[in-house]
Amino acid sequence: MLPLDQFLALLVFSFVTSATPGPNNMMLLASGVNFGFARTIPHMLGIGIGFMLMVLLVGLGIGQLFALLPWLHATLKIAGFAYMLWLAWKIANAGTIGEGRDAGRPMTFLAAAAFQWVNPKAWAMAISAVATYTLADDYVFSVAVVALTFGIVNLPTVSTWALFGVWLRRFLSDPHTVKWFNRTMAVLLVASLLPVLQG
Repeated sequence: MLPLDQFLALLVFSFVTSATPGPNNMMLLASGVNFGFARTIPHMLGIGIGFMLMVLLVGLGIGQLFALLPWLHATLKIAGFAYMLWLAWKIANAGTIGEGRDAGRPMTFLAAAAFQWVNPKAWAMAISAVATYTLADDYVFSVAVVALTFGIVNLPTVSTWALFGVWLRRFLSDPHTVKWFNRTMAVLLVASLLPVLQG
């Protein structure tokens, strides 16, 4: 069992890393604006459950592949960056809010869950959490606690980004304004990768 002070530190870590801007949150903000909250729920669930599974698998040994195969880490970064550029292009070229109901589609549960594996921020969070908050003498259980903590904290935290997007919808009724909002979100999505890619 994690000591109380360590568990409280884990709660703070999971909240801060889940709440701060990153690829997931930029996409949820854009999805909230373009598709509304209800249609963004599968995206949010995919992030929460996908990241929880990622922490479990990293903790149980997949993260060790990077130590054995450094080229795999570099390849993952390049693939993740290329995928983010494609997503940024899709966001930048999204239609108006009205068109989003018919022409566009929000990210699905499975796509959002799979996205965690090419998201550099998610990798950094998972590896840091496992390295910092697990116990050597009760390792498997503590990995499960870390993963479950993220699962509990992540969903309501990332949901606020989608809700903020929904709130912004009222100010984005003009198609020209929506176009520039989407382009700004696309730029921020790419910018959110730069600190992680430089590390």
